Amino acid sequence: MEIRLEKAVDRDAEAIFDIQVRAFIPLLDKYKDYDTNPANEKLDKVRTRINNPDGGFYKILFGDVPVGAICVYWREETEFWISPMFILPEYQGKGIAQKAIRLMEELFPQATTWELRTILQEKRNCYLYEKMGYKLVKWQHKLNEKATLVHYKKVCLLETDTRV
Repeated sequence: MEIRLEKAVDRDAEAIFDIQVRAFIPLLDKYKDYDTNPANEKLDKVRTRINNPDGGFYKILFGDVPVGAICVYWREETEFWISPMFILPEYQGKGIAQKAIRLMEELFPQATTWELRTILQEKRNCYLYEKMGYKLVKWQHKLNEKATLVHYKKVCLLETDTRV
């Protein structure tokens, strides 16, 4: 089945919020990171992401079914950040996140860097990002005794780059 991204608009906020909560509740239950887990965010945060002039929130569609979302924003014209990205639990492990990241990177070919953060203890997430060319950076932040947030960065060479 086809995986595609579709830019979210205001009317998508409630559906994205529902998927976000359902996707992050298992991690909230596991790590008890109440201050940082997106399952604890409010609907207004989703609306803010949708309307961010320095970014975009995209629904991840599996066929015509919304199964997740990926938010991207830029600090500069070529420095991009993914936060958050999530897939409904019943759709995880099917290659959807990998395809969504590839599609996102294709949407912004001018990117020289991509960055994101994830929980170190979530080995499947870390494996995914490393498989896609993201490198673990030294930065770490202990959320609590159960979870540590880590930083990943991917440096991209542009087609016109002659430094190879």
